[in-house]
Order: sequence, then structure tokens, then C-alpha cells
Amino acid sequence: MLPKVDNVIEVIGLCKRVPDALGELTILDNIDFTVAHGQSIAITGASGSGKSTLLGLLAGLDTPTTGHVKLLGQSLFELDEDGRAALRAKSLGFVFQSFHLLPNLTALENVMLPLELAGLSAHAPAAQMLEQVGLGQRLHHYPATLSGGEQQRVSLARAFVQRPALLFADEPTGSLDHATGARVIEMLFSLYASLGTTLVLVTHDPQLASRCDRQLVLQAGRLVS
Repeated sequence: MLPKVDNVIEVIGLCKRVPDALGELTILDNIDFTVAHGQSIAITGASGSGKSTLLGLLAGLDTPTTGHVKLLGQSLFELDEDGRAALRAKSLGFVFQSFHLLPNLTALENVMLPLELAGLSAHAPAAQMLEQVGLGQRLHHYPATLSGGEQQRVSLARAFVQRPALLFADEPTGSLDHATGARVIEMLFSLYASLGTTLVLVTHDPQLASRCDRQLVLQAGRLVS
């Protein structure tokens, strides 16, 4: 069991550089910040500012050139790849712009999957979570038969079903029309508040960013506010 910590995320001197035709391209440059338990944080900035790269580093899906990330008290890059994967499976939830549902599984089976992989009882909590996002009548529908908004609600249910300590959401309304996106965001923030999760949200939408407790603004790979 992971220790209870005040700061769910601690980022120190985080840099990401990659080779390019001119020698080296800096994507992120000397990023420092913390995220307290239960906070909601929006990472904003123009396209190409480094938002998604930062999210990938915070989740341990990528490795930095230099710098450190502590996630739930763990030094993320002192863990090997298997250790980071185990931490993600146990404590993190993810919501993506493109839903990332498995097309050959029903809504219920998609939500059951993270519980089954963790060796936990899955059917009842998955059905309950789908009921909570308003899809109690759609349990046995496949993603192709669901609207975009319904697919994203399945994605929310899958992300929250294990009651993760930390949820990462990458442009969660980017594929949805305004009205549908607004309903999804209401559900996202309702679940985040009721389950005591910490939320890190990447978005280009200033209205969505304003819903969060804090905003981190990236500009050309630097944290400017």
C-alpha cells in the first residue's frame, strides 16, 4: 500500500530534449511544480507547447532527459518500466480524447477490464459505475453502437472504477460537440469530487481550465504561470 502523502505530484527540474536536424530540440525546459492531494490542475498552452509531453512524463509513459518526478511518494524514474506500469495499474486512471475503448468488448467489459487485470471482483462495481454515468441501459452495447458522448462516459467509468488516487485527462472533450462535452465535464468533475481523486487535466479550452483549482500555463516548453 502506498503511503499517504500531502503532495501527490512533485516535479523538480524536469527537462525533455530530443534530437532534430539542427542538433537538439527542447520540448520541456526546467519544469518545477507540486500538486496537492485532492487538487484539480489544468495544464494549458498553445499547440506544441509541451502539454501532452508533460502529461506523458507525469504518468511515467515517457522518460525525461533530466529532472525528477515523485508520484504518490514514489520516485518515478527510479522504478523500472515494470514498476512504473504496476504503479499506473494500481493508482492511476486515464481519460483520452479518442476514448481508447476496445472495440470487441462491450461497455461493461471495457469497464471491468482494469479490475480483472488487478485480480479484483469486476462485474458489480463496473455495472454500478456505468449506472453512475447514465449508461445503465447500455451495458452490453459495443463501442461502435454508442455515440461519442456515450463512449467518453464509458471511458470515464473505466477510469474511475478502481477509485484511482490520481486521474490524468488529455483533452477529454476534444472529440465532442460543445453540449456533449459540457455534460461529460460535469460528470468528470462530479466523480473527481465524490471519490476524492486528484485530477490533472490537459486542455486548450479556457472555460474547462477555469473549472480547476489551479492552471499551469506552458509556453514553448517553459512554465510561465
